[in-house]
Amino acid sequence: MSTPTGSLIGQTIHIGVVLFPSYQLLDAAGPIDYINNHSRAVLSSDLLPPHLIPKSTIIHWHYIGESLSEPVQPSCGPPQHPTHTYANPPPHLDYLVVPGPDPAIKLSTPCINFFVTTFPKLRGLLTVCTGSIALAQTGILDGHSVCSNKYVLKLLAEAGLLRKEVKWIGDRRWIVDGKIWSAGGVTAGVDLAAEFSRIHFDPEIVELAKAVSEETPKPDRPDDWAHLLDGVKL
Repeated sequence: MSTPTGSLIGQTIHIGVVLFPSYQLLDAAGPIDYINNHSRAVLSSDLLPPHLIPKSTIIHWHYIGESLSEPVQPSCGPPQHPTHTYANPPPHLDYLVVPGPDPAIKLSTPCINFFVTTFPKLRGLLTVCTGSIALAQTGILDGHSVCSNKYVLKLLAEAGLLRKEVKWIGDRRWIVDGKIWSAGGVTAGVDLAAEFSRIHFDPEIVELAKAVSEETPKPDRPDDWAHLLDGVKL
């Protein structure tokens, strides 16, 4: 069943962000910031039209990692401090954002258990770049059409290391299959966030966020980088 347009207008939601070691900073920062530009916290500014505030969505963000005792270092920038762990996640999550780590990462047992137990309760899961490569280890992507970083897909396909139960898609910038939202390489995460926002938030707020961000979201296709997988069997 498809999600009704504007389904999050005036609602309160909880979004978790998974902090893998050395995750690509823009994979997380792009979608988080873009989606948050539609939130009541941002729209409450005196610079923005007050009539939009009741239509906005209250968004609570949670950051989930292996441990609370050590910060997680992304690909660049300052270390990030988890607010929760896989063993003790937030009591409620509506959505989960998964930025891409090193594609060779081996997920811990607590991490895998977190995804397996949390995914059925989610309204949606958004994965960016190699986040889908990591998630494939959990089995929750099996049977779904999923995007990922095309250069990495090429390398893994040629090495015979792609999980065959996942329907890897090589000619889309992003794709939505049920409640799995996946984006290709790093910058595609912003386009995925823009589509998520278009579907879920008030249309006037969506247009305002695009204007404030000076962003023209790219569609799922044609994808300028699909040629990277020419002749590659996924």
